[in-house]
Amino acid sequence: MKKGFFSHCLPFFFLFVFTLLPQTLSAQIVPGPGVPLPVTPTPGGLPFPGATEGTMTIPVAPEDPIVPFFDLSIRSPQTGQEVAFSLQLLLLLTLLSLAPSIIILMTSFLRIAIVLDFVKRAMSLQQVPPNQVLMGIAVFMTLFIMWPTFNTIYENSFRPLAAGEINVAGAYREAEAPLRFFMYSQIQGNPENIRLFMAMRGLDRPATLADVPTYVLIPAFILNELTVAFKIGILLFIPFIVIDMVVASALMSMGMIMLPPIMISMPFKLILFILVDGWGLLTNQLIRSFL
Repeated sequence: MKKGFFSHCLPFFFLFVFTLLPQTLSAQIVPGPGVPLPVTPTPGGLPFPGATEGTMTIPVAPEDPIVPFFDLSIRSPQTGQEVAFSLQLLLLLTLLSLAPSIIILMTSFLRIAIVLDFVKRAMSLQQVPPNQVLMGIAVFMTLFIMWPTFNTIYENSFRPLAAGEINVAGAYREAEAPLRFFMYSQIQGNPENIRLFMAMRGLDRPATLADVPTYVLIPAFILNELTVAFKIGILLFIPFIVIDMVVASALMSMGMIMLPPIMISMPFKLILFILVDGWGLLTNQLIRSFL
């Protein structure tokens, strides 16, 4: 009996769910204060009673962006001055590409960088300080040492060239002279490298610095800097080698063969380097070696 009753009531239940229930719920939903009723289109285009004007607007499309146009034209030179200007521009670009090599090989950077690397190897340090830090120290020490030379180049070469007082050839000569004087001041006590390159080129013995070509002075200066840097590195290695030998002998006498001597000697090297103010002494002597 119960089964027959539910089977007769089931159609009325679905009728209530799909027809009467949505109407009842829609009648109970009332918009709150300040909430506009939705605008419903009606036949004839008339607005629905109680509807408000919309506030949404369609954004205006932006204008087409203006992209500048670059035009590079190549033509034949009309005068000799235009040919000279083209060659000067090519020379300037070549100089800019060679600027890192000039800074590394024709200044005090070469000696300082090699000595700092010797210090790191002598103390058996692997990653501390990093190579980038050592190169940064070498760069700023180079600026400190070379500042009078760079200032002379700026005052006598770059500033007159920018003011139009001299041409590119004159600016090159004014910039070359301070660098030549700096390089010669470092090798005048031992001019053997100059004699070597002059003899290989078959040139006569120079009487003054002006008689030494720049292409001879630069490689002679590089060899001199390498020699001086290696001499300083040997002197730095001696005390640290003594510490390594003492530690290795002590470990061997105690029978501790499997223990690496470098692991034990490195703290003693650091203690010695800090006690004697190693960074201060090293910096002082490096700067004095260029004066």
